[in-house]
Amino acid sequence: MSTRPLAAVAIVALCFAPALTPARADGPLRQSAAEAQATKAADRAEILAMAGHYRVRFDMQETTPWQADYVPLERQISGGNEVVRVVEDRPDHIALQHLLVVSAGGQTHVIKHWRQDWDYQPSRVLVYAGPGKWVWEAVPERMRAGRWSQTVYQVDDSPRYAGWGQFETQGGIRRWRSNWTWRPVARRDAVRHPVYDRYYAINRHQPTPTGWIHWQDNLKMGLKQGRLVPIVQESVLNTYQRAEDFDTKAADAYWTKTQDYWARVRAAWAKAADSKGGIAIAEEAETGTVISARLLNIGDDIAAGKTLVDAGAAEAAALIERSTGRIG
Repeated sequence: MSTRPLAAVAIVALCFAPALTPARADGPLRQSAAEAQATKAADRAEILAMAGHYRVRFDMQETTPWQADYVPLERQISGGNEVVRVVEDRPDHIALQHLLVVSAGGQTHVIKHWRQDWDYQPSRVLVYAGPGKWVWEAVPERMRAGRWSQTVYQVDDSPRYAGWGQFETQGGIRRWRSNWTWRPVARRDAVRHPVYDRYYAINRHQPTPTGWIHWQDNLKMGLKQGRLVPIVQESVLNTYQRAEDFDTKAADAYWTKTQDYWARVRAAWAKAADSKGGIAIAEEAETGTVISARLLNIGDDIAAGKTLVDAGAAEAAALIERSTGRIG
């Protein structure tokens, strides 16, 4: 395993990145105990089925400008190979870790990618609240039954966005749809220093016969004269197609060596969020959080045998504690 090349970092950068009241189109779920148990089992199966080996296609298209002087960007299409592993599995909680597998210069490089956590009937979610700030938001009690939250984390396990919603079947297709959620600008946009600075979005996850899709309906918002206004609409379709023709063993080798380190990094972020009322941390357009590069490099050093897990995890925890501020 080698240190990530610049080309590989570019792939990660391309792939990433004051609140209104979330829209709640669906009402409370009315189910018997038996129905709720059966639905939960089906939901869990859908989430766990996202794990596997995939060829991923990222298709991003700005569509409708909401400001007369804004010209939508050209369509952007990229892709790569991705391994998704179940790293936590409890009755009410599932965590899926994504790992990019990149071939460059005759070598295979593994890059820790995003993570998605699913929680059943959550009482709160950690939501984006503006540049460098994530806060705890209560899920209305009447809207918890039968629903799941999805919290997405960045490559260094810092939070990115969270939403809650339900799995449902319409037109013969089962899907999970979120409420309206705020998200920070993705790095693919942030490096351009755009006129918008956050997204207001609905996320959908749907299984397909050969994998699954993540469909995003993004309203890109920006500040004008001190208030948020819509700038442009964007449609994003990320397609995960099952594939076995790439080096999946490299991803497992990396994860075997670093999983204990990353578990302790997750715990450090969770401790900060619980003790400080959320997460406040400075960010940079090119890297995400200001400590992202260091946390990833520690992981690489552990994978390469240059650093012990205990030493790396202790440095990471201290860095997270020192770099995060208290909310409120």
